[in-house]
Amino acid sequence: MKLLSYKQKGNPGPYRMGFMHDNKIVDLQGAWKKMRHMTSDHDAERQFPADPEQFFLAGQQMMEQAKKVKNDAETNNMEDVSFNLRDVHMSAPVTAPGKIICVGKNYAAHAAEMDSDVPDYPVLFAKFANALIGPDDFIEKPDFVTKFDYEAELTIIIGSEASNIKRENALDYIAGYTIGNDMSARDLQKRTPQWLQGKSLDRSTPIGPWVVTADEVGDPGSLSIRSYVNGEERQSASTEQFIFDIPFLIEFISSLMTLKPGDLIMTGTPNGVGMGMNPPQFVSDEDTITVEIDHIGRLENKIKEMRQ
Repeated sequence: MKLLSYKQKGNPGPYRMGFMHDNKIVDLQGAWKKMRHMTSDHDAERQFPADPEQFFLAGQQMMEQAKKVKNDAETNNMEDVSFNLRDVHMSAPVTAPGKIICVGKNYAAHAAEMDSDVPDYPVLFAKFANALIGPDDFIEKPDFVTKFDYEAELTIIIGSEASNIKRENALDYIAGYTIGNDMSARDLQKRTPQWLQGKSLDRSTPIGPWVVTADEVGDPGSLSIRSYVNGEERQSASTEQFIFDIPFLIEFISSLMTLKPGDLIMTGTPNGVGMGMNPPQFVSDEDTITVEIDHIGRLENKIKEMRQ
């Protein structure tokens, strides 16, 4: 199932949860109301939230209910709660995660291109929700940033509260996966030992275009991942090359902090980033960055330089 956050173009209202069906976006709550023969928006909102933040906070139980709605859509007419892609604006599918945990140097070849040793433990840092944008948004680059870089990443959405989880059970706590582009201001990132200032600029980190539920992705440890700048391939790897695989990451992170439904884990980027090239090749205003991951899809955003 492909879950997403959308609103109709020109609509000033909030974003709503939807899902893909027959190349259209179906409003998730609207489809659920049809299935239940409900007429009250208030009663529907209490039982099945349209708000993306509340939906993901509800965890795996809500995800399972959403799958039932999609199955019902296969055999019922949903035209009155469906929209063409050209008529909507899609936001980040997870709009307000409580935590965005990023993993640095999780591919040996990327550690090498950055002149770093392979780490003994996962290198963790944080982003914040102010950085997130969706597939229909510009990546905003402040004009004082001179070394702006891309990082294609498989991104995990947590579906159940997870504390001190063992790796053999770790995948049970994942709601789904999406594509992330961990845009990095290298000039800001490298001026102190802490990376945060180069990693959490406003509206700089695209995720999307949707969350694909874990059952449809299959084995997250064997996914091809690629990135392109203006159509030129820059990164091409597989999650088989992780230093720390996803079960280990969940075990490790959940031993440090409790993961909650809706939290994101960005699992690291392969080699081929701009800073690792000789000479370095950073991105700038009007450049288009595309990231593709097997079984998930394609995320494409253009950079817009913001005058300060």
